[in-house]
Amino acid sequence: MTATFDNIKPILLTLAIVFGSMLECTRAQAGQTETLTVAGGCFWCVESDFESVPGVHEVISGYTGGTIERPTYKQVVRGGTGHYEAVQIQFDPSTVTRAQLLQMFFRSVDPTDAGGQFCDRGDSYRTAIFVSNPAEKAIAETAKTEAARALKQKIVTPILSEGTFYPAEKYHQDYYKGSKVVLTRFGPIKQSKAYKRYRNACGRDQRVRELWGNKAPFAGG
Repeated sequence: MTATFDNIKPILLTLAIVFGSMLECTRAQAGQTETLTVAGGCFWCVESDFESVPGVHEVISGYTGGTIERPTYKQVVRGGTGHYEAVQIQFDPSTVTRAQLLQMFFRSVDPTDAGGQFCDRGDSYRTAIFVSNPAEKAIAETAKTEAARALKQKIVTPILSEGTFYPAEKYHQDYYKGSKVVLTRFGPIKQSKAYKRYRNACGRDQRVRELWGNKAPFAGG
């Protein structure tokens, strides 16, 4: 009897996962750098979190998923472009795997919130995972399923096809550790201090601890 697509689809998915694992292993042995693109609300916070992970070489803040080329920060946060505030995580797969990073990602956000993240509301602050091939999609789906099982709640974070990633303006990069004095609602203070006050006021760590408890990798005590 001729096999139908529905019959062979599980076989193809299994082969994609196996191939993906072999590919990750080969790249790890070769010492290559891989990239994971995710959106987790304010990109300053996601950049700060993941640059602390051993095996992560660099995290770049930017915009992706939208309909216009080379968007600006003002355009993205105003809405209507379709872009997410996102980051590209460049990592050494021989030290930390894509699966491990995605597990950390889910535990660093509120993946049950479809309207934004924490105090930042609107489409540009929603969560998402971006993938470029079937193997990456399978790894992301596994991480999403595991997160739903752990929380016993519906996960609204979509897994989307990766498109063009536009790095954000220079002043957004490494904002969390900048030494420049900026004018904020807290007065003129160093960028790094302004970032910490913003993060605390936004309730990011508080909500993550509420959801994930001691499984949250970046929320602290």
